[in-house]
Amino acid sequence: SASLRASCLDFPFNYLYTVQLVGIGIIMEETEPAPTVTVKEPLDLIRLSLDERIYVKMRNERELRGRLHAYDQHLNMVLGEAEETVTTIEIDEETYEELYKKTKRNIPMLFVRGDGVILVSPPIRAG
Repeated sequence: SASLRASCLDFPFNYLYTVQLVGIGIIMEETEPAPTVTVKEPLDLIRLSLDERIYVKMRNERELRGRLHAYDQHLNMVLGEAEETVTTIEIDEETYEELYKKTKRNIPMLFVRGDGVILVSPPIRAG
């Protein structure tokens, strides 16, 4: 069993294998390449989110959620069906308590300038 585990580690993991038990021996056949998600550089993660809904954290307490239609190396983006959330902090003059106020607006098509982008989050994939 230990030698079987060691020999299985010699196979590349980007292919699916069919295992057949024949008597005591085991035959492994290469069947098809496994679907691989290639992320070799950071912008590849953004590429995988094209035509998906994403979350973008911006400077000045702004957040965007929308469908990513296009982007470039500067993180300039075009978002469709976008929702912008702006958080403002006000100080109560009597109690000096911080009051957080969120303002939302919907924008059908939005160009986002990349120099204001702090974070881009791809959608969470269930599965």
